[in-house]
Amino acid sequence: MICGKQFQSKNRKEKLHRVIWKKFVWERKTIKNLCKEYHRSKDWIRKHLKLARVNIQLIKPQSAVFIADATFFKRKFGIVVFRIPCLQRNIYWQETLYETISDYQQGRIDLEKQGFKFQAIVLDGRPGVRAVFSDIPVQMCHYHQKQIINRYLTTRPKLQASIELRNIVQFLCHSNEKIFTDKLNHWHEKWIIFLKEKTINEEKGKWFYKHKRIRSAYRSLKANLPYLFTYQEYPQLNIPNTTNSLDGYFSHLKELVKIHRGLNSILKRKLIDEILGK
Repeated sequence: MICGKQFQSKNRKEKLHRVIWKKFVWERKTIKNLCKEYHRSKDWIRKHLKLARVNIQLIKPQSAVFIADATFFKRKFGIVVFRIPCLQRNIYWQETLYETISDYQQGRIDLEKQGFKFQAIVLDGRPGVRAVFSDIPVQMCHYHQKQIINRYLTTRPKLQASIELRNIVQFLCHSNEKIFTDKLNHWHEKWIIFLKEKTINEEKGKWFYKHKRIRSAYRSLKANLPYLFTYQEYPQLNIPNTTNSLDGYFSHLKELVKIHRGLNSILKRKLIDEILGK
């Protein structure tokens, strides 16, 4: 009888931990709000938050198309996440100091050990990461490609060559590999002399290309071209052409974390695990 009462008491406490935790995470109630609601001290609330179990819904290992990307909350504190877009679920995440190739390599190794099989993957174009997935179809995110071009050319370029190149990229999502390649090649032929213009530094006796940023924008498109239309080559896989499914979740994650500023690192990581595991 005593054991039964102890079990019931323990069960009630666990339920209370979870109720307070759910209010903290999903109802966006701060520790201060919870203190007022329960008429308890901050230490009492923190104790329950600390003891609450994180609810992570497990996914059965399967063959799937993945999206992989990283997001940072502050310098030297980021999360690399693998997501199955058709399920709208995050399958794997790992803390990282810097976004490195080894982060993605380790993620793939861990997931394959669990029994997951990669049919294809969507990436943001970070240099070197594609090599980790060289044996499967790789899709370069169209949104990130456009962002790269905007960084080089700005959103309101003044030079005619920049305006025309940016216009080509604006229709990336509504194009196919042949049409896009033809337009890009035509643009390059038209502006090839312009792109070769040089400026000489008489003091140092050195020269450099006058339109470096436009050249860099073009090089980015040429380098990523083999990966921009992968989703059209494998229609049966339903590969997304952007990482939007994950980017949107990152925005949601940061919005929820931002509400609880000043958390210690342990509670913050626990909060992130709960949100990502939903």
